[in-house]
Amino acid sequence: MTVRLLLATRNDHKVRELNGLLAPHGVDPLPGDVELPPETGTTFAENALGKARAAAAATGRTAIADDSGIESAALGGAPGVRSARYAGEDATDEENLAKLLREAPSGSPLAYVCALAYVDPRAGVERVFEGRCTGTLAAEPRGAGGFGYDPAFVPDEHPGRTMAELTPAEKDAVSHRGRAVGLLRAWLAG
Repeated sequence: MTVRLLLATRNDHKVRELNGLLAPHGVDPLPGDVELPPETGTTFAENALGKARAAAAATGRTAIADDSGIESAALGGAPGVRSARYAGEDATDEENLAKLLREAPSGSPLAYVCALAYVDPRAGVERVFEGRCTGTLAAEPRGAGGFGYDPAFVPDEHPGRTMAELTPAEKDAVSHRGRAVGLLRAWLAG
């Protein structure tokens, strides 16, 4: 049985990526009138659950939401939950990446983390699935694929290539989001 889930995000990259990863299930984008709470949690799971709960409460639909980011061992886990705002509240992906490259040494360990929350308001079910991908920091951005920190993240499974240099299928197989979605898909399958 396939299901349609409401994805609590306005990030077009995530909508496209999750639609591909969740197939044969699908996601619908968040309606424009639904307000999401600010990401004030101290963990990825707290932020993901807050967004999924808000979307489910506003629409009555089963909702999913992710919160994800990058953790640098050299920076004590930063930027972590502040990955999207690392260089400031309105920072671009390029500004956030440039700050990470300035502050963390090339070759230092990194981890991408994704917490994917599932909230079914009718059944009263809440679950969080976490995916991780480990790697190292490239000396400079490389590749045209992906987004965010992908041009400088060299996954352990593909040494010498950044996430932005992988094919979509290669990235999906090792990414933090791909792994979290895989856990959700397995759980949906029963």
